[in-house]
Amino acid sequence: MTSQPDKAKRFLELHYGPAPLLMPNPWDTGSARLLAWLGFSALATTSAGFAATLGRPDGSVTREEALGHAREIAAATALPVSADLEDGFSGSPEGVAETVRLAAAAGLAGCSVEDFTRRDDDPIHDRALAADRVAAAAEAAAGAGRLVLTARAENYLRGRPELADTIARLHAYQEAGADVLYAPGLTSLADVREVIRSLDRPVNVLALAGGPTVTELAEAGVSRISVGGAFAFAAIGTMVQAARELCEQGTFGYLDQASQGRAAARAAFAAFAARPDRR
Repeated sequence: MTSQPDKAKRFLELHYGPAPLLMPNPWDTGSARLLAWLGFSALATTSAGFAATLGRPDGSVTREEALGHAREIAAATALPVSADLEDGFSGSPEGVAETVRLAAAAGLAGCSVEDFTRRDDDPIHDRALAADRVAAAAEAAAGAGRLVLTARAENYLRGRPELADTIARLHAYQEAGADVLYAPGLTSLADVREVIRSLDRPVNVLALAGGPTVTELAEAGVSRISVGGAFAFAAIGTMVQAARELCEQGTFGYLDQASQGRAAARAAFAAFAARPDRR
């Protein structure tokens, strides 16, 4: 069984490979094992995907629920797992640090903390406070089993598409000790390149419709590509299509895709059960 520090070490190493780390976001134990079976090297939780399993919108999950879910995903496979910890479930540096310590105790290899305030009228933390929160998280990560810390600048997801401020924030988070830097919402390849040129840490990019391809992002120097809640909502979308076909057309065309999913699930879960080091 691989220890938490070993997983964290491996997770960080994956950011310095010859190609970007493709990191999908499972939303439950089964999807985590399927993605591991498909050959991915690391996984990350998704706050939106997990909230959907509870019938709630993104941002409505508690710290205890998020950490419990992350613990289950980390236990589902031998892969390194990073947790989407939203805003650290606290506005203060001390509160964010405590969340990170709890994340390490949950068996995670990494976690992300964003600078979103959870307030519509003022959605982004003051830059100095945001950097202090990252510094506290980095100190906690270093002292709790070397968790890989991703610092997120949320401007582009919160109605503030300001590249200069986003870069300044990411630079401040780099100086505060973040291992990986992330500005979800960037769709311009030129902007992605500018972010990477301005920083000295691995950069994560969120895969978005109309955004650069994996090949383009690799050529730009991106270290990691994640999908957020997209896989979870793709699964929900497939279920909606199947339900509408059944109700509106009275046909069963969805059974072809269901048989493919059933075969993949059986193979993935049997492979996990056969592993000598399974939990």
